[in-house]
Amino acid sequence: MNRVQTMVQLTDELVDLLDREAARRGVSRSALIRSALEEFLRNDQEMAISQQIVDGYTRIPPATPDEWGDLAAVTDQASVDLLRRLDAEEGRQGLQPW
Repeated sequence: MNRVQTMVQLTDELVDLLDREAARRGVSRSALIRSALEEFLRNDQEMAISQQIVDGYTRIPPATPDEWGDLAAVTDQASVDLLRRLDAEEGRQGLQPW
């Protein structure tokens, strides 16, 4: 993997905290900065994706009828149809309705 060197200006306090954390983890200052930057960017990307999902559900809330129709009504009708078929099947077998 190619790497590009870049210069970043940090306060003395931040450099001190960075060096202490790098020593605690047993890694170089550069490795810690790379790791922190990768994590930040990954989290930032995940937050952007999460926001897109929220925006989608805001634009079209769940259970909103669409070109496929009203899901709740279709589901309710399917349940009624199933129960009628089960009743008819039990009737053909001579079972009494409860």
